[in-house]
Amino acid sequence: MERGDKMKELEEELLEMKNTSELMLDLAYSSLLYHNRDIAEEVFNLEQKVNNLQDSVITKILEDHEEMDPDKNLIFIKMADSIERFADAALDIADVVLRDIDLHPVMKKSLKESDEFMVRKKIKKGSYLDGKTLEESKMATEIGMKVIAIRRGNQWAYGPAKSVKLKHGDLIFARGPLNSESALDKWVG
Repeated sequence: MERGDKMKELEEELLEMKNTSELMLDLAYSSLLYHNRDIAEEVFNLEQKVNNLQDSVITKILEDHEEMDPDKNLIFIKMADSIERFADAALDIADVVLRDIDLHPVMKKSLKESDEFMVRKKIKKGSYLDGKTLEESKMATEIGMKVIAIRRGNQWAYGPAKSVKLKHGDLIFARGPLNSESALDKWVG
């Protein structure tokens, strides 16, 4: 593999780490806000992905340290470490939900004043959403739900484009008004 290809691969892995850790933080706050164990568990699952990506980045740097600029190597390692610590912070937030820790009353009150919620839903075969793109579904305009991430097997799509086609088995993470969950339940099957 050429040097340019190695740098591109490292950059892609760092970007994947960043996107995953941002999703983790979003999910962690949502799990806390709605005391949702399912969403908190997703944070734990994603944390392992961030750890694996960090290991891969560091391994690549160490394997090719002689061919790469030492200053860039150090920057990549520091970035990977910073992103991993960000992911760990999200994990700490989700852990509050998983361990059923009682929040301070002021925190509870501020969280309950939110007019949005986040859910994790699995699309069932033959459901309204099965086979539709996000745009075709009109989810955002019809029921006010915005899909922020999709998990298909082990693959994640963050901030998916309107052209992404949903399939049965997909896990969608959506945010919207509190009164939209029942409508979304009908749409996922």
